Amino acid sequence: MNGTPVSPLALERYELKYLIPVEMVEPISKFVEAYCYMDYYSQISPDRYYTINSLYLDTPNLYLLRFKEMAGAFNFNMRVRSYGDSPKPPYFFEIKYKIREFVRKKRAKVSTENWADILDWGRVPENLEPDSLANLQDFLFMKMTYNVEPLILTQYRRKAYISHVDDYARVTFDRDLRYQEQNEWCVKPQERLLCHYDHPDSFESAGENVILELKCEKKIPLWMIDLIQRFELLSGSFSKFGNSMATHLGSPDLLQSGTLYLNP
Repeated sequence: MNGTPVSPLALERYELKYLIPVEMVEPISKFVEAYCYMDYYSQISPDRYYTINSLYLDTPNLYLLRFKEMAGAFNFNMRVRSYGDSPKPPYFFEIKYKIREFVRKKRAKVSTENWADILDWGRVPENLEPDSLANLQDFLFMKMTYNVEPLILTQYRRKAYISHVDDYARVTFDRDLRYQEQNEWCVKPQERLLCHYDHPDSFESAGENVILELKCEKKIPLWMIDLIQRFELLSGSFSKFGNSMATHLGSPDLLQSGTLYLNP
């Protein structure tokens, strides 16, 4: 088994996104395995996929979602992330900024089960590592500035690879995309409430229901370029936050003439 769980608390990278049919996962995986090994969570999972849960936050009038759809090139989101079908510590408080394909992400690692007390009462745990403490303080500042609250909880299954020939490069496959409405500080989905949003309206072409992401630092590795060319991959666009909300609100096209349409 290679490595241990790796969760960088700050990173800047490019994220190249492609929408593919499930039939392409295996051949692409075999290509990638010449340059990468599976990350820790995939290694310990029987089917090589592990569960990620993300509680997305927004303002009462959906400012972050509106800004995301209207600003286009630049946007950001706030979320609390957990891992596994029965989440347990640690939890990650994340702010993700995106300018086209370039991403800057700051996360705070919190190893207490009472993580909601941080958001309700500002009770910052003792003995946080310095980077986590700084990022958590930024998260709380943004929470107060924008008055964000829980909005929607998404879940998906991920198979992930880490490059062993580059300083930093990752390949991930995300499938089985589901969501539930969530207005409480909770990162554990309820199976009976989860709904799929990996339907044809969410993807650009019929049959594409897996999100492939190539993640790297400033320079794209040559093997990634070879991968893109060999499998004739076409760059796509997919937001888990945006598309889960579109399905929840019953509107495949959130943005129409600059206006976010909500169901009455």
